[in-house]
Amino acid sequence: MTEEDYLNGQILLIDKPLTWSSFQAVNKLKYALINKLGLPKKFKIGHAGTLDPLATGLLLVCTGKFTKRITELQGQAKEYTGTFFIGATTPSYDLETEVDATFPIEHIDEALIHETVKQFLGEIDQKPPIYSAIKKDGVRLYEHARAGETIEIASRKTTIHEFEITRIALPEIDFRVVCSKGTYIRSLAFDFGYAMQSGSHLTALRRTKIGDYNVNDAIDVTLFEESLES
Repeated sequence: MTEEDYLNGQILLIDKPLTWSSFQAVNKLKYALINKLGLPKKFKIGHAGTLDPLATGLLLVCTGKFTKRITELQGQAKEYTGTFFIGATTPSYDLETEVDATFPIEHIDEALIHETVKQFLGEIDQKPPIYSAIKKDGVRLYEHARAGETIEIASRKTTIHEFEITRIALPEIDFRVVCSKGTYIRSLAFDFGYAMQSGSHLTALRRTKIGDYNVNDAIDVTLFEESLES
Protein backbone atom coordinates (compact mmCIF):
# COMPACT_ATOMS: atom_id res chain seq x y z
CA MET A 1 0.00 0.00 0.00
CA THR A 2 1.05 3.57 -0.62
CA GLU A 3 1.32 6.61 1.63
CA GLU A 4 -1.97 7.84 0.17
CA ASP A 5 -3.72 4.56 1.07
CA TYR A 6 -2.80 4.97 4.73
CA LEU A 7 -3.83 8.64 4.77
CA ASN A 8 -7.18 7.85 3.11
CA GLY A 9 -7.75 5.24 5.78
CA GLN A 10 -6.90 1.63 6.60
CA ILE A 11 -7.93 -0.81 9.31
CA LEU A 12 -4.86 -2.83 10.27
CA LEU A 13 -5.40 -6.16 12.02
CA ILE A 14 -2.52 -6.55 14.46
CA ASP A 15 -1.75 -9.53 16.72
CA LYS A 16 -0.48 -7.74 19.84
CA PRO A 17 2.45 -9.49 21.52
CA LEU A 18 2.54 -10.42 25.21
CA THR A 19 3.88 -7.68 27.55
CA TRP A 20 3.38 -4.90 24.96
CA SER A 21 0.89 -2.16 25.79
CA SER A 22 -1.60 -1.24 23.07
CA PHE A 23 0.01 2.22 23.00
CA GLN A 24 3.43 0.67 22.34
CA ALA A 25 2.04 -1.38 19.45
CA VAL A 26 0.40 1.67 17.83
CA ASN A 27 3.57 3.73 18.30
CA LYS A 28 5.67 1.01 16.67
CA LEU A 29 3.35 1.04 13.64
CA LYS A 30 3.27 4.83 13.51
CA TYR A 31 7.03 5.22 13.38
CA ALA A 32 7.39 2.36 10.90
CA LEU A 33 4.97 4.13 8.55
CA ILE A 34 6.72 7.47 9.04
CA ASN A 35 10.22 6.08 8.53
CA LYS A 36 9.54 3.58 5.75
CA LEU A 37 6.76 5.22 3.74
CA GLY A 38 7.44 8.85 4.53
CA LEU A 39 4.09 9.62 6.13
CA PRO A 40 3.90 12.99 7.89
CA LYS A 41 4.78 12.87 11.59
CA LYS A 42 1.34 14.14 12.59
CA PHE A 43 -0.72 11.66 10.57
CA LYS A 44 -3.62 10.15 12.49
CA ILE A 45 -3.44 6.62 13.89
CA GLY A 46 -5.19 4.94 16.82
CA HIS A 47 -6.55 1.64 18.09
CA ALA A 48 -10.14 0.55 18.63
CA GLY A 49 -10.01 -1.02 22.07
CA THR A 50 -7.18 -1.45 24.57
CA LEU A 51 -5.60 -4.80 25.38
CA ASP A 52 -3.72 -5.15 28.68
CA PRO A 53 0.02 -5.84 28.41
CA LEU A 54 -0.56 -9.38 29.76
CA ALA A 55 -3.12 -10.11 27.01
CA THR A 56 -2.38 -11.00 23.40
CA GLY A 57 -4.47 -10.97 20.27
CA LEU A 58 -6.48 -8.78 17.99
CA LEU A 59 -5.84 -5.04 18.01
CA LEU A 60 -7.64 -3.00 15.35
CA VAL A 61 -5.50 -0.04 14.33
CA CYS A 62 -7.08 2.71 12.23
CA THR A 63 -5.06 5.11 10.11
CA GLY A 64 -5.83 8.45 8.45
CA LYS A 65 -9.50 9.15 7.81
CA PHE A 66 -10.52 5.79 9.28
CA THR A 67 -9.67 7.03 12.78
CA LYS A 68 -13.22 8.45 12.63
CA ARG A 69 -14.45 4.83 12.76
CA ILE A 70 -12.77 4.01 16.07
CA THR A 71 -15.89 4.62 18.20
CA GLU A 72 -17.98 2.44 15.86
CA LEU A 73 -15.43 -0.39 15.99
CA GLN A 74 -15.08 -0.16 19.78
CA GLY A 75 -18.81 -0.77 20.10
CA GLN A 76 -18.70 -4.17 18.41
CA ALA A 77 -18.86 -7.46 20.34
CA LYS A 78 -15.53 -9.02 21.27
CA GLU A 79 -14.47 -12.63 21.66
CA TYR A 80 -11.79 -13.77 24.11
CA THR A 81 -10.21 -17.06 25.10
CA GLY A 82 -8.14 -17.59 28.22
CA THR A 83 -7.53 -19.31 31.54
CA PHE A 84 -8.86 -18.81 35.06
CA PHE A 85 -6.76 -20.05 38.00
CA ILE A 86 -9.21 -21.21 40.67
CA GLY A 87 -8.46 -21.04 44.38
CA ALA A 88 -6.47 -17.80 44.58
CA THR A 89 -7.01 -14.09 44.00
CA THR A 90 -4.69 -11.17 43.21
CA PRO A 91 -5.38 -7.43 43.69
CA SER A 92 -5.23 -6.85 39.91
CA TYR A 93 -7.32 -9.99 39.18
CA ASP A 94 -4.49 -11.22 36.93
CA LEU A 95 -0.73 -11.93 37.05
CA GLU A 96 0.30 -8.26 37.29
CA THR A 97 0.25 -8.57 41.09
CA GLU A 98 1.03 -11.37 43.56
CA VAL A 99 -1.54 -13.72 45.12
CA ASP A 100 -3.15 -12.05 48.13
CA ALA A 101 -5.53 -14.79 49.28
CA THR A 102 -6.16 -18.52 48.74
CA PHE A 103 -9.43 -20.42 48.90
CA PRO A 104 -10.63 -24.05 48.97
CA ILE A 105 -11.44 -25.77 45.67
CA GLU A 106 -12.26 -29.30 46.94
CA HIS A 107 -15.99 -28.63 46.58
CA ILE A 108 -15.72 -27.54 42.94
CA ASP A 109 -16.67 -30.07 40.26
CA GLU A 110 -17.71 -29.89 36.61
CA ALA A 111 -21.39 -29.63 37.49
CA LEU A 112 -20.80 -26.58 39.72
CA ILE A 113 -18.59 -24.93 37.09
CA HIS A 114 -21.18 -25.31 34.31
CA GLU A 115 -24.01 -24.24 36.62
CA THR A 116 -22.07 -21.11 37.62
CA VAL A 117 -21.56 -20.15 33.97
CA LYS A 118 -25.33 -19.63 33.66
CA GLN A 119 -25.22 -16.84 36.27
CA PHE A 120 -23.04 -14.75 33.96
CA LEU A 121 -24.97 -15.01 30.71
CA GLY A 122 -26.90 -11.95 29.53
CA GLU A 123 -26.74 -8.51 31.14
CA ILE A 124 -24.72 -8.46 34.36
CA ASP A 125 -23.44 -5.90 36.86
CA GLN A 126 -19.66 -5.77 36.93
CA LYS A 127 -17.13 -3.72 38.87
CA PRO A 128 -13.96 -2.82 36.93
CA PRO A 129 -10.69 -3.91 38.59
CA ILE A 130 -8.96 -1.37 40.81
CA TYR A 131 -5.95 -1.94 38.55
CA SER A 132 -7.54 -0.38 35.47
CA ALA A 133 -7.18 2.82 33.45
CA ILE A 134 -10.65 4.15 34.29
CA LYS A 135 -10.50 7.58 35.92
CA LYS A 136 -12.07 8.51 39.26
CA ASP A 137 -11.73 12.10 40.47
CA GLY A 138 -9.43 12.73 37.50
CA VAL A 139 -6.96 10.01 38.50
CA ARG A 140 -6.64 6.57 36.90
CA LEU A 141 -7.74 3.73 39.20
CA TYR A 142 -4.41 1.91 38.97
CA GLU A 143 -2.69 5.04 40.31
CA HIS A 144 -4.99 4.98 43.36
CA ALA A 145 -4.24 1.24 43.73
CA ARG A 146 -0.47 1.67 43.54
CA ALA A 147 -0.68 4.45 46.13
CA GLY A 148 -2.43 2.01 48.48
CA GLU A 149 -5.65 4.01 48.50
CA THR A 150 -9.04 2.38 49.02
CA ILE A 151 -11.49 3.52 46.35
CA GLU A 152 -15.18 2.76 45.97
CA ILE A 153 -15.77 1.63 42.39
CA ALA A 154 -19.26 1.81 40.90
CA SER A 155 -20.55 -1.25 39.09
CA ARG A 156 -21.62 -0.98 35.47
CA LYS A 157 -23.89 -2.94 33.16
CA THR A 158 -22.24 -5.23 30.64
CA THR A 159 -23.46 -8.13 28.52
CA ILE A 160 -22.03 -11.63 28.18
CA HIS A 161 -23.42 -13.03 24.91
CA GLU A 162 -21.64 -16.40 25.09
CA PHE A 163 -19.65 -18.07 27.87
CA GLU A 164 -18.21 -21.51 27.17
CA ILE A 165 -15.90 -23.65 29.30
CA THR A 166 -13.42 -25.36 26.95
CA ARG A 167 -11.14 -27.19 29.42
CA ILE A 168 -11.32 -28.14 33.08
CA ALA A 169 -8.05 -29.17 34.74
CA LEU A 170 -8.36 -27.71 38.22
CA PRO A 171 -7.04 -25.38 39.42
CA GLU A 172 -7.18 -24.20 35.77
CA ILE A 173 -10.30 -23.59 33.69
CA ASP A 174 -10.10 -22.52 30.05
CA PHE A 175 -12.94 -20.47 28.58
CA ARG A 176 -14.30 -18.65 25.54
CA VAL A 177 -16.36 -15.50 26.04
CA VAL A 178 -18.24 -13.20 23.65
CA CYS A 179 -19.09 -9.90 25.35
CA SER A 180 -20.08 -6.29 24.90
CA LYS A 181 -17.88 -3.21 24.99
CA GLY A 182 -16.54 -2.36 28.43
CA THR A 183 -16.45 -5.91 29.79
CA TYR A 184 -13.44 -6.71 31.97
CA ILE A 185 -12.48 -10.38 31.67
CA ARG A 186 -10.30 -9.95 34.78
CA SER A 187 -13.42 -8.97 36.73
CA LEU A 188 -15.26 -11.94 35.24
CA ALA A 189 -12.47 -14.20 36.52
CA PHE A 190 -12.72 -12.73 40.03
CA ASP A 191 -16.53 -12.85 40.11
CA PHE A 192 -16.62 -16.40 38.72
CA GLY A 193 -14.42 -17.70 41.54
CA TYR A 194 -16.47 -15.81 44.13
CA ALA A 195 -19.70 -17.27 42.74
CA MET A 196 -18.28 -20.75 43.36
CA GLN A 197 -17.43 -19.80 46.99
CA SER A 198 -13.75 -19.73 46.11
CA GLY A 199 -11.37 -17.31 44.43
CA SER A 200 -10.03 -16.91 40.91
CA HIS A 201 -7.72 -14.79 38.81
CA LEU A 202 -6.87 -14.54 35.13
CA THR A 203 -3.61 -16.20 34.02
CA ALA A 204 -3.97 -15.98 30.22
CA LEU A 205 -6.09 -13.89 27.85
CA ARG A 206 -6.27 -13.64 24.08
CA ARG A 207 -8.69 -11.49 22.06
CA THR A 208 -9.75 -13.52 19.05
CA LYS A 209 -12.47 -11.41 17.43
CA ILE A 210 -13.88 -7.87 17.25
CA GLY A 211 -17.15 -7.93 15.30
CA ASP A 212 -16.35 -9.76 12.05
CA TYR A 213 -12.60 -9.17 12.37
CA ASN A 214 -10.61 -12.29 13.34
CA VAL A 215 -7.14 -12.61 14.85
CA ASN A 216 -6.45 -15.37 12.30
CA ASP A 217 -6.20 -12.58 9.73
CA ALA A 218 -3.92 -10.41 11.90
CA ILE A 219 -0.18 -9.81 11.54
CA ASP A 220 2.54 -9.43 14.16
CA VAL A 221 3.76 -5.84 14.65
CA THR A 222 7.35 -6.69 13.71
CA LEU A 223 6.29 -8.64 10.61
CA PHE A 224 4.15 -5.69 9.53
CA GLU A 225 7.15 -3.39 9.87
CA GLU A 226 9.28 -5.78 7.79
CA SER A 227 6.59 -5.97 5.10
CA LEU A 228 6.71 -2.23 4.43
CA GLU A 229 8.77 -1.22 1.45
CA SER A 230 11.81 0.87 2.30
